Amino acid sequence: MNLIDFFLEPLSYDFMVRALATTLIASIVCAVLSCWLVLIGWSLMGDAVSHAVLPGVVLAYIVGAPFALGAVIFGFLAVALIGAVRDTSRVKEDAAIGIVFSTLFALGLVLISVTPSQTDLNHIIFGNLLGVSWADLTQVIILGAITFTILVTKRRDFTLYAFDPTHAHAIGLNPKILGAALLGLLALTAVVALQAVGVILVVAMLIIPGATAYLLTDRFGRMLVIAPAISAACAVIGLYLSYYLDTASGGMVVLAHGAVFAFVYLFSPRHGLIGTRVMSTRRRRALASAQ
Repeated sequence: MNLIDFFLEPLSYDFMVRALATTLIASIVCAVLSCWLVLIGWSLMGDAVSHAVLPGVVLAYIVGAPFALGAVIFGFLAVALIGAVRDTSRVKEDAAIGIVFSTLFALGLVLISVTPSQTDLNHIIFGNLLGVSWADLTQVIILGAITFTILVTKRRDFTLYAFDPTHAHAIGLNPKILGAALLGLLALTAVVALQAVGVILVVAMLIIPGATAYLLTDRFGRMLVIAPAISAACAVIGLYLSYYLDTASGGMVVLAHGAVFAFVYLFSPRHGLIGTRVMSTRRRRALASAQ
């Protein structure tokens, strides 16, 4: 098989075309948002929202509504409950997140176990990338476009909120509204990624791209370019590997992200474990030779 056939053969199947489009959209949107999640320190919040949407998806199935509608409602509900527990009790935010997301996730598992279904609802948990329909893809495109447009349009405000909420308030921005908007976009993004990798692996796509880019650059503007570029490449690599190795598609996409992060963690010239030592050694040698 030549290189051209290697790339074109999977695309001869409609389900692979839909899977590739869905994965690319989900990867890019998740990667852009992940830059702010990593910067603000909301990794656990991303985990919470991605798991908390499960009962919403199951309830939407029961009443015959679109999965995205139930997921978005429960995503916002999770954020509201976390804020309520944090602000009205002595419980700190990390504990509130753990309480809410574990309870809602457990509710979703219970609903799946008692819901008579003609379809296997477990794909909500583990993903069913190769089973994405044209209707699902349309939904992903719409939600992804809305989220991406808002993130790009308001990127300066969100970045200022992430770095210095006090200064943002001083120049007339409302930090509470900006924070709520980011959390709302997190809920929408979780729904987009849900179609690709399922509830359990969504958090990986929401965190790993931003963390990888964070190790490669000190400039946030570059992070917003590096993270989606890496994520899109991992989406394609993971999907093609899953096709030729006959493995789980969502799992391979996330494994590709993890492999790239491990490489960057070790060899990044700026912040890599080995790369920084190599650069330091070269600098010392250059200084010694100069003297």
